[in-house]
Amino acid sequence: MHKPGFLLYLLVMAGVTYLIRMLPLVLVRKKLTNRYVLSFLHYIPYAVLSAMTVPACFYATGNIYSAVAGIGMAIVLAYRGKSLLIVAAGACVAVFFVELLLGVLVPVSA
Repeated sequence: MHKPGFLLYLLVMAGVTYLIRMLPLVLVRKKLTNRYVLSFLHYIPYAVLSAMTVPACFYATGNIYSAVAGIGMAIVLAYRGKSLLIVAAGACVAVFFVELLLGVLVPVSA
């Protein structure tokens, strides 16, 4: 059974989401020409995606060391201009080998 305020929370979240999407369309009638505002709006998707993705990367594996190895490998491959598939595969391989190495060096007690 849901908590008593569940429906109210759901309606408030829906309203906030709607307002965030609707207000810019209603309030800004003319084309934006200010280059600072345009620059700010240009970088918002990258900032939001980074803020959501980077913290999750550190908790995606069983060990912080393997997570750091995977992120490091992804950064190196991306900096070298590799494709998204190569970057993701390289990060997975790095995590796999670090987890394998840590499993050998530090056995899990039953």
